[in-house]
Amino acid sequence: MSCPICNRKSDPAIRPFCSARCADVDLARWLSGTYAMPSTDPDDVEAALDATEQALASQPRPDRLS
Repeated sequence: MSCPICNRKSDPAIRPFCSARCADVDLARWLSGTYAMPSTDPDDVEAALDATEQALASQPRPDRLS
């Protein structure tokens, strides 16, 4: 297995990385948000709550008979 940062052979002691430096580079990428998944959620909390309420209102409720 190769190091995901520099592609050198990984060290079994700190697998999957080849060195502590590469492990630290990876940690810094996680902490800085480099690996963050893009979101389609609204940035505004009120907009997110409104979107949730609309989504829930459009779903059939099991306690109501159609």
